[in-house]
Amino acid sequence: MRFRHPDGSTVHLAYCTNVHPAETLDGVLAQLRDHCEPVRRRTGRDRLGVGLWLARDAARELGSDPAALRTLRASLDRRGLEVVTLNGFPYRGFGAGRVKYRVYRPDWTETERLDHTAELARLLAALLPADTSEGTVSTLPLGWRTGFGAEQGRRAASALTTLAQRLDALHELTGRSIRVGLEPEPGCTVETTAQAVTALTGPDAPPAGRIGVCLDTCHLATAFEDPATAVTALRSAGVPLVKAQLSAALHAEDPADIRVRAALAEYVEPRFLHQTRARTPQGITGTDDLHQALGTADPDPGDPRDADDPAVPGLAPGAAAAGPLATTGPWRVHLHVPLHTAPQPPLTATTGVLRDTLTHLVGGPAPITHHLEVETYTWQALPPALRPRTRDQLADGIAAELALARDLLADLGLKELP
Repeated sequence: MRFRHPDGSTVHLAYCTNVHPAETLDGVLAQLRDHCEPVRRRTGRDRLGVGLWLARDAARELGSDPAALRTLRASLDRRGLEVVTLNGFPYRGFGAGRVKYRVYRPDWTETERLDHTAELARLLAALLPADTSEGTVSTLPLGWRTGFGAEQGRRAASALTTLAQRLDALHELTGRSIRVGLEPEPGCTVETTAQAVTALTGPDAPPAGRIGVCLDTCHLATAFEDPATAVTALRSAGVPLVKAQLSAALHAEDPADIRVRAALAEYVEPRFLHQTRARTPQGITGTDDLHQALGTADPDPGDPRDADDPAVPGLAPGAAAAGPLATTGPWRVHLHVPLHTAPQPPLTATTGVLRDTLTHLVGGPAPITHHLEVETYTWQALPPALRPRTRDQLADGIAAELALARDLLADLGLKELP
């Protein structure tokens, strides 16, 4: 979906395909047919933006076989889909039964991450619409915090510098400008926008311009960051805000209430990490997962796939290491809840943070970013009664999320284009 900003520029709105992950090219082609095109039809538009997630194996196949890349491009065109942004955060296995800490590997100290991201940039340059010369890729914020010290930070910065050089060369070769955005996330080395500024402006930082930030509004809300402060800090530091992911976190105003705790317990599940943060008079504290915050058992403690999970003896600065979490202030949970419908009371969602962030990003005289992506990938991690049971129900939900985002953009004066 495309929108005309009052300044005359185009703002792109897409939805991220990591909600129905595929590891191979055949899987990606099937997802376009079975999910993305039906969502487009529900929006009533001839063209719909999708933020592709291309896992390692799919990216390698596309990068090594020009015919495969042509097949993907033809499928996108035939189904009325376009791509201006990729989600490069998960490397592989995002559809596994238990993801948890695995999503943070390889990190930016490992050559696999650099090579994969550079491959994604090359693919995106080939997939951009003919009338579009700029694309974006979101990526993990350096790595998970555990064991990530100064030396790891220097290695990650060096890798990002190399990536920036490769992106410059790609621009010279293709005329397509691709930028990459670190996506601050709770529990990671870069959890907040302040930490993103430090990482991208310090003495070892990559060259300004190609590497910036992807601002996820669920992550922003979970960390209790103020949208105006966050956006202003990034702009003042000269850090590009290359992309925004539109998402909402789970909010519990009174976590001491037994009804609230019972409602939160419904969201405990074994697949994803649900980092939880509390705002207390002493500051922000938190745990790596919701069951820890509640002081309850891991829902799947004996799973052998946890053997490679890192130790978690400590959180980001100012956060506590273990649950149960303090109940003297509200909690927010890193769980991307559907944008268009509120959770069952007594819980709420941080859609207000999403709305405020959009106002600061595209509500001014010129857009701060031109790439917006709805990213609710946790539909099947919701409590069983709230999960879509069919493809049609999932497509209905995603289309409703896009409709909400469209309405928010319209309220800010943007006009949807055919």
